[in-house]
Amino acid sequence: MRLNKEYLIWFLFPLALFYWGVVYWRNFFYNFGFFVSKRLPCIVISVGNITVGGTGKTPMVIFLAQLLKRHGKKVAILSRGYGRKSKGTVLVTDGLSGPISDFEECGDEPYLLANILDGIPLVVDDDRFRGGMFLTQKFQPQIIILDDGFQHRALERDFDLVLVNARDRMIDHKLIPYGILREPWGNITRADAIIVTKTNLQKPKPFLSRKLKETDLRIFNSQMESTVSPICCHSNSESVTLKNKKVFIFSAIGDPASFRASINNLGAIICGMKEFEDHYSYSQQDLETIDIQAKKTNAEYLVTTEKDWVKVQNFTSGYPTVVLGAHIRFSKEKELKQLLQPFIS
Repeated sequence: MRLNKEYLIWFLFPLALFYWGVVYWRNFFYNFGFFVSKRLPCIVISVGNITVGGTGKTPMVIFLAQLLKRHGKKVAILSRGYGRKSKGTVLVTDGLSGPISDFEECGDEPYLLANILDGIPLVVDDDRFRGGMFLTQKFQPQIIILDDGFQHRALERDFDLVLVNARDRMIDHKLIPYGILREPWGNITRADAIIVTKTNLQKPKPFLSRKLKETDLRIFNSQMESTVSPICCHSNSESVTLKNKKVFIFSAIGDPASFRASINNLGAIICGMKEFEDHYSYSQQDLETIDIQAKKTNAEYLVTTEKDWVKVQNFTSGYPTVVLGAHIRFSKEKELKQLLQPFIS
């Protein structure tokens, strides 16, 4: 969740300065060969960002994996598995039978990917080279998609896609913890192309448009469309139309404001909401609390995201629940495919 932290400047700025030093010297050692990047025996395409959370990496990974698969490529996905309770190498799916690991073992986003993508193996591992070697030895993919890999310089990649949220504000573009930058903006030039996401929800601010133009990188605008997800089984929600319906929404994602905007675009009436921190682990009590709050607002439905649904699907709710999936679309998809031609031909 994005907060205005101006009042914490004297506390957070020194922390951001220390963080800058760590990032600077780490990149310095990689740039000059003191730290060595390892290469996997296949093509690696990284999908990452330069800010924390909320850029739409998961929909982009889905788009890219499906695109490569349609062009006859053997694809696998490699992720860290943020927030998981397990250690080491975990096979999330072999691509044949959906998830074979619980979301607590592999993380909510890899578990969601395993639910949505067919025929694409997925592994999580903090040591991405080790996880990548597991994938290559077991499945022999031609291309591995490195999920959230821009800062993971220990693994070489053949192509770097970096996602930038069109909603970014000037105040956001400071190093964490004062802002949301994971590293200085100038480092984005390591990328091969930039994907600006959610442009249908908000046009980029002038400061962001200027900074993007100054990178001299290929830039592609994308839109994030929300539709009722097929992975949901509550109350036959696939047939539900949210237009003019009173809904109570809940989520634990990096950019809840965009989720709210998406629901507004569907014509629903948001009469209440409950927002948790990103990757929050729900309990049955949380769902009971949400039910009570929704009842007070006279909501007709609960609405949440696919990422949240994988963590609450085994809990009981007294409300019909509609789950929304996010799909990325490009205004210049043909040009993006041309850029990726060396990997899909």
